[in-house]
Amino acid sequence: MTTPEAEDTRPEARLEKAVRAAEQALIEYEIAVETFRVEVENFSRLHHQKLGPMYARLEELDAQIAEARAARSGDPEDLAKARELRARVMPMPDVEELFHGWMDGEGLFPEAVAMLTEQPVRPPQRVRPSEEARRRYRELVRKAHPDLAQDEPERVRREEFLTRVNAAYARGDEAELQELAEEWAAGPRPEASAPIGGEELYARLEWLARRKELLTLVVKELEESAIGSMLKLAPDDPDRLLDEIADQLIAEVARREADLAAEAGS
Repeated sequence: MTTPEAEDTRPEARLEKAVRAAEQALIEYEIAVETFRVEVENFSRLHHQKLGPMYARLEELDAQIAEARAARSGDPEDLAKARELRARVMPMPDVEELFHGWMDGEGLFPEAVAMLTEQPVRPPQRVRPSEEARRRYRELVRKAHPDLAQDEPERVRREEFLTRVNAAYARGDEAELQELAEEWAAGPRPEASAPIGGEELYARLEWLARRKELLTLVVKELEESAIGSMLKLAPDDPDRLLDEIADQLIAEVARREADLAAEAGS
């Protein structure tokens, strides 16, 4: 009779153990990738909200400087340069686009009213997930990951559930993550893993390896993006980085406005 200890030494048992370890390693890697993706996405949104108007102001000043220079000189090259820079300036949006995100069925948001009445506008909300949100997110993914499903209906259920988890995490919503954790705990108990044959185990390892390669490409793309590269400069305090860039842009706007005044007065 074969004892449990002896069964653990069989090639199939060792291979299955390796597959389970690879599955857990992939899940941990996916958690890290999703966490980084959310960081990049949030930083990109905050970057656009806080610095977008400054970049637009710089583009407008560049166009005005070139137009003033062309009007003064009449040089064809100056005129062509002025037309080129003016073409780069974003056109005025229509009303719907202008107020997208600034109004709902009840009218303008307070931030929009402040903007239109030249009152101070509330700074963009910092939605970077907290450490508690990260902890709850990691725990949920480890428990509910679709790769741990034993059949297709269970995989679909897990995928739908994890979509909600990812959305809550992207918003940094700790309360909703806690509610989702309670929902998962109250749901059907995961079935024990059924024994898998050797060929299936090898196929599973190959799939896990391909999945890891695809995720590596996702990470590379995120890291090499403009926002990802900026975020890597201050991963622990991206708000400070935004403030530093804003200070630099404010100084640059002041220089361009001085250049415009000098060009118009010459």
